[in-house]
Amino acid sequence: MLKLEPRPQPSRLWSFSSPLLALAITVVLGVLLFAALGKDPVKGLQVFFWEPIKTPYALGELMVKATPLLIIALGLAVCFRSNVWNIGAEGQFVIGAVAAGGVALLADKTTGGWIVIAVLLAGVLGGMAWAGLTALLRDRFNANEILVSLMLVYVADMVLSYLVYGPWKDPAGYNFPQTKTFEAATQIPRLMQGSRVSIGLLIGLLGAGALWVFLFRTRAGFAQQVGGLAPAAARYAGFSSRRALWTALLVSGGAAGLAGALEVAGPIGQLTPYVPAGYGFAAIIVAFVGRLHPAGMVFSAILMSMFYIGGELAQSRLGLPKSITGVFQGLLLFTLLACDTLIAYRIKFTGASQGEVR
Repeated sequence: MLKLEPRPQPSRLWSFSSPLLALAITVVLGVLLFAALGKDPVKGLQVFFWEPIKTPYALGELMVKATPLLIIALGLAVCFRSNVWNIGAEGQFVIGAVAAGGVALLADKTTGGWIVIAVLLAGVLGGMAWAGLTALLRDRFNANEILVSLMLVYVADMVLSYLVYGPWKDPAGYNFPQTKTFEAATQIPRLMQGSRVSIGLLIGLLGAGALWVFLFRTRAGFAQQVGGLAPAAARYAGFSSRRALWTALLVSGGAAGLAGALEVAGPIGQLTPYVPAGYGFAAIIVAFVGRLHPAGMVFSAILMSMFYIGGELAQSRLGLPKSITGVFQGLLLFTLLACDTLIAYRIKFTGASQGEVR
C-alpha cells in the first residue's frame, strides 16, 4: 500500500528532478496515445522529438517558435515569483501585436530602418497598457487578477478581429480578413541569411540574463519577490506590495507585448485573425517547467516549441488532429503537477514489507 508522508523540508533533489520525470511520463503516455490511435509510436515520437532538430533549417524553425515562448515566460516568472497570477499573457501578446501592427502600417517605401524600434516599443507599451488594466482593477477594487487577465484575452481577440475585418482590412486583399503586408523597413532583422531566426532570439537570451541578475543579485528583485509573497513582511521591511503588483504586471505585459511585436513584424509580416497562437498560455507551462528560473525556462521553451512543431508535423504526416499539440502540452503540465508532489511528500510503502521512495 502506498502512502504520502510529509517531508521535514522540501526536497531540493526533486525540485530539479520533477520536470525530468514529468517529461519521461509524458513520453510514455504519448507512446500509449499513438498506439491507441493506431499510429506507429516510433514515428510519433520521431516527429515530436527528432524532426524539429535534425537539420539546420529545422533548428532555426525551432528557435522561431521558442523565441516568443521564452520572452513571455520570462515576464510571467516575475509575476509568479511575486505571487501575482497573470493568466492573460495571450491577450497582452495580441494587443502588443496590434499596437506594433498599427505603427508598421504607417510605414511606406521611404521609411528608414528606425521604424523597427518604434514597432517594438509600440508592442511593449501595448502589452503594458493591457496588463495595466488588470493591475488597476486589482489595486483599486481588489478584483481577482486571474479572472480579469483571462477575460481580457477574449476582449483582445475581439479588438484584433474588429480591426482586420474592418478599418485595417487590406482593400487589395481579395476580401481576406488581414492587413496589407508590412513594408520591408519594418521587418525585424534576421540573424542569418536563409533563416527566419530574428534578433528576437538574442533579445530573449539577453532578457534571461537580465532577469537572473534582477531576481538574484539586486535588492529590487528581492523586494519584488517579498512584496508579493509576504506583504506584511514587506511593509515591515519598507517594501511596497503595491509596487510589486504593478511592477510584476507591467513587466509581464511588456514582455508579452514585445513577443507579439516580434511575431507580427517578423515571421507573420501582417495582422491576421490567426495572430493568437496560444503562446501566452503555453508560456505558463514553460515558466513552471523551467522552475521560474531563467536558465530553466530557456530549455523548457525549446521543449515546448518542439511540441508545436511536432504537432504540425503530426497533422501532415500522421493524419492526427491539430489538438494533438495541446494534448502534449496538457500532459506535460498535469504530470508536472503530479510529480511536484514528491517535493513536499515522500512515497512510503506500508504493509508486510515497508520502505519509502526518497
